[in-house]
Order: sequence, then C-alpha cells, then structure tokens
Amino acid sequence: MTTRLDSLTSWHADWRGLRVVVLGLSVTGFSVADTLAELGADVLVATEGADAEYARLLPVIGVSLHDGSLQSVPETVVAHAPEVVIASPGFPPHHPVIRWARENGIAVWGDIELGWRVRDKVVRPDGSPADWVLITGTNGKTTTTQLTAAMLAAGGLRAAPCGNIGVPVLDAVRDPGGFDVLVVEVSSHQLWYLGLAEGPDRLSPHASVCLNLADDHLEWHGSFEAYRDAKAVVYENTRVACVYNKSDAATREMVEEAEVVEGCRAIGFDLGVPGPSDLGVVDGILVDRAFHEDRRSSALELTTVAELAARGLAAPHIVANILAAAALARSLNVEPAAIREAVLAFRLDPHRIEVVARVSGVTWVDDSKATNPHAAASSLAAFPGAIWVVGGLLKGVDISELVAGRGAATKAAIVIGEDRTAVLAAFARHAPAVPVIEVEATQTEDVMARVVELAAGVAGDGDVVLLAPAAASFDQFASYADRGRRFAEAVRERIGRGDGDHDAEPPDAPADDAR
Repeated sequence: MTTRLDSLTSWHADWRGLRVVVLGLSVTGFSVADTLAELGADVLVATEGADAEYARLLPVIGVSLHDGSLQSVPETVVAHAPEVVIASPGFPPHHPVIRWARENGIAVWGDIELGWRVRDKVVRPDGSPADWVLITGTNGKTTTTQLTAAMLAAGGLRAAPCGNIGVPVLDAVRDPGGFDVLVVEVSSHQLWYLGLAEGPDRLSPHASVCLNLADDHLEWHGSFEAYRDAKAVVYENTRVACVYNKSDAATREMVEEAEVVEGCRAIGFDLGVPGPSDLGVVDGILVDRAFHEDRRSSALELTTVAELAARGLAAPHIVANILAAAALARSLNVEPAAIREAVLAFRLDPHRIEVVARVSGVTWVDDSKATNPHAAASSLAAFPGAIWVVGGLLKGVDISELVAGRGAATKAAIVIGEDRTAVLAAFARHAPAVPVIEVEATQTEDVMARVVELAAGVAGDGDVVLLAPAAASFDQFASYADRGRRFAEAVRERIGRGDGDHDAEPPDAPADDAR
C-alpha cells in the first residue's frame, strides 16, 4: 500500500506536518530533530536525561521535548500519534518504544535513512546529489573512513567523512558548500535500522565495504547472527563496487548474498598476492589489479610497505584498511598517485597503536581503541610477545579464543576491569603458562598508575607494553580515549620521576619499529 512516506524521497517533497517522534537527544538525535524542523515536520523528541544545551535549543527550532523515563511508552509519545519514529543508534531493537512502534505498524527509521531521503538538498553542478560510500566492519571503520576521504580529496573530489565517525550524516547533507562524495561510516546499529527501510527509493551507495566480522555488540543485537545480518545490509543496492576482505569469509558471503545493482563488481583485498579483481601486496608493494585496463597481466603500484613503516602505518590491520580505502577510492577513479600522496600524509588518530614512549628499551603502546577481541588480536599480531594490558567491560563477548590464540604468546598479562573473572578464567584455562597480574585498584585515577608500575616490573630491554584491552572502558573510565590518556599520563609520570633512561620519543612518534 502506498503511504505518505513513500513520497518523501526528496528535500523538496512536502514534509510539512509529518508527525515524528525522535528518540534520543545526543549529536545524532539533535541533527534529526533540527533537519525535520527545517522541513516543517511536527517533531517530538523523547529522551532520558536531555543534554542541557540541546534541550535549550529545541524550543528555539520549534520542537517539543519529553525528558523522562522511556522504560515504557510515555503518554506524550502515544498522544503525538507518530507516522514515523526515528531512533538514535543507541536504542536497541528490544527497546519498549521501538517494539511499540513496530507492533503498531509505525515506520521506524534511523538517521541514515532520513539522510538518504533528503540527500538532494545541496547538489553538484550537474544537478545530482553526492555519491555515497558506506564503510562498516567490527574494527577499522573510522581509520578506513578517514583514509578514503583523504584519498578522494587528494584526487580532487570534495569528500566528507561522516556518520558514525562523529559528524552526523544529516549535517553533511545540509552543508551549504556541498560535496561530491559522502564517506559514511555506519555502525551495526545504524545498519539494523537501515535494514527496516521500505519504499521506492532505498539507499543505493556507489561503493560499500564490510572490513571484517567478529563478535561485538551482542547485547544490543541479541545474537551473533543478528549482528552479522545487520552488517550485511551495507552491501544492499550497491551500484559499482562491493569491497570485501578475502581473509574474512563472512564478508565474501555477504557480497554473494546481497541484492545489488546490475553490473556491480565484487572487489577483494587482503595482504596476499591479488587476483584480477583484487587489491593486495606483492613483494612489499601495495597494488591494484581491480581497476586497471590490463588487470589480467599487470598491476598498478599504490605505495610500499617500507614507506608505510616509516610513518607508523605498516601494522597488518592498518595495511588492510589502506587497501580497502584504496579500493573505494579507485572505484571513484582516483589515480594511484593521489592515493599514495594521501596515505603518506596520513596520521592515525590517538589511541590507535600509538607509541607513547620508548624508555630503557621498553616501548609503551596505547591501543585503547581496541575495544573488542578482534581489534586486540590485530594489535597483538603487530606486537608479538608483548606485555598485554587487558580487560574491562566485555559487552557479552567471550574472550577465550583470543587468549588461547594471541594471548598465549604474550610475555605477561596485566588484567584491569571491575570484573576480571572472565579474563582470569580464560588465562587459567587456555594460557596457564602466561604470568597473570591483577590490577586491584578500584579508583579510576589509580588504575593506570598501578598498571605502569606492574608492567615496568616485568618488562625488559626490547619488550613492548601494549594497552589493547579487548573490552569497553565504561566500567572504570569515561571512554576509551580517557583510558588511553590515563595510560599515557602514567607512563610519562614514571619517566618524569626518572624511572629509566630518558630516551623516550615524543608522544606523536610513529610506531615504526614494530610493524
């Protein structure tokens, strides 16, 4: 049955009076409310604990607010009689308001769906809206999004990294300067909502990638299968290139199962020798055989592992991210020289395999961004035999396989977290030969000082102390960034006390000796 929502596929459609409930009032929720208010919709924001600044702005833009419990459906929400509910990514499928909406036949969208529907607010000189490139994966999303946007910019395209990276997609869509390409990082939460989309104009990206797949966010999705199915939505309706990880069979299967636009190509990447539709590595050279007229018999050089190593970018998982980003950029005709230029100017964000210091032959590495076992495994592969700082909020994920594999090869494990039971049990069962040291400090300001003290007592010349917790931070820290910052501060405090030779490198030095 045709509904009013089917006609709302343009910024210039008639959105006036559309009754919408927006769930959540963080940066994403406010961007949704602000967009809908500009379109003339009748908007109610429902949230628990509204941000004061956003709450102050809502009446200015003509939006109503319910700030209170959402453990049951508020009467204000029912009375608003929404035609659509648009949820911020933090609201899981089992949330009472989401369940109520779906049971009552009310459309449920995420911000990505709304962004796609109004993507023509600002158009290119030829009258077309920006192309979209979608990037997801358990790990590496943000780095790959940044790399892709940098490559596109080096190739002369106006590109905006947005979405789950921190800039809401609706802010990019409404930017008056306009873009040629939106490089959209999408979380599994956003993809779950996108998978609910119906109607005549479903999102159709120019290119898409799922970088990898491993257990994560199981408490939100309810099962690994549901998490996997959400990630697979990234490939639906892709027009030109579905980029997948040849080393991760799940991503290949997603591409094989996806309904794509006729003529769309499957493009593989990994660290091995590439086939004719792949990007890979040959004799230390990153090459493209997928987007090359003579791809059956030759390849285009992008950069070298040696050049990457000199800039702290040669860890295997970072090289894989570079290849994935290059595939996306090449699908938009960016030349290899521009890709090389972008990569060699690129810097990783803080808390991503960041060398904090080298003191008395010991290298201290902050990879606090490794918030799940898959990410931690990549870090441990880059620093074999490290003294591993591990633990935190596991988010329902089993750490046993990681401990049995990479963890068993570590020199020692220093276990943090309010609840260390699962990590300790995994070492006792799967890596009993590894010395395990518990950090029993309970105050946030004490945890990392104790970590550094214990690690210094174990580390010797040539060792690496690696913070790669394989867990979220919220049990003891405000964020992964707070956790990493406190680790770095504790290391520098120890250096400042004169504990060790003063051969420490500055905190922004590239990790070029462990790749």
